[in-house]
Amino acid sequence: MTGRTVGGVVHDNEPAGGLGDGVLGGLERRNAIDAVRLRIGMAISLGMLQPGERLPDQEEVARGLSVSPITARRALTSLAEDGVLVRRRGRNGGTFVADRPSAEALRQLVVPAAETVEVHSLIDRRLLMECALAHFAALRATAEHVQHLDGLTHRMAEAQSWSAYHQADDEFHRSVAEAAAVGSSATEYLKVLEQLYGYFIPYPIDQLHVSNHDHIGLVRALAARDCETAVQVSHQHVDRLHRTMYVGLLEAHRAGDSTWSA
Repeated sequence: MTGRTVGGVVHDNEPAGGLGDGVLGGLERRNAIDAVRLRIGMAISLGMLQPGERLPDQEEVARGLSVSPITARRALTSLAEDGVLVRRRGRNGGTFVADRPSAEALRQLVVPAAETVEVHSLIDRRLLMECALAHFAALRATAEHVQHLDGLTHRMAEAQSWSAYHQADDEFHRSVAEAAAVGSSATEYLKVLEQLYGYFIPYPIDQLHVSNHDHIGLVRALAARDCETAVQVSHQHVDRLHRTMYVGLLEAHRAGDSTWSA
């Protein structure tokens, strides 16, 4: 059986076997377990998750990657079997990046270059839509909207894991779309946002906290009814995805950029 598809990834009711099948075969062949394996593996290869680093608990991993708990459990178990992760019991137990993650397993967990074109297309669509939403939100956001958004920036600033941050970030952008009050146009934006979240990989929390500065600037612009600044901040925020989302990091690596860390 197959379930709903988001960003080319099949969610829910995915087969339990064949966890490595189709990882390099294109979006349409990758199930949800494969996608989680890929996203965590790439985060390790790109230096976003370090050897010995503890992952959030299984439920948080599921929420942070927008998958079901059973999908997260199966993917983590598979990565542990492959020598990418280790799972420890006891008071200080949990799931950790292996001290020496299997290089062979990580080599298989790479998005093909052709697939990054699709991701860049999604980012471009998000850029157009998000700038428009910021403009209308600056015109229409109520005091309650601004207060809620401000509270979400505080949640992100206090987040101690990429999972907690991502959950608040998701709610933030959905709330901006609600404040813009543009009807079905917001629905189209949310579809693009959901597709992009299908490619989200764990990032160091310090890097995510820097990204939150854009959210804070946007809330200030909305409170001041400053449409121009709201659009500028949104443009800056989404444009950064081209450089810092994994597609930009992969392209730097393929070009031999020494800033890429493995």
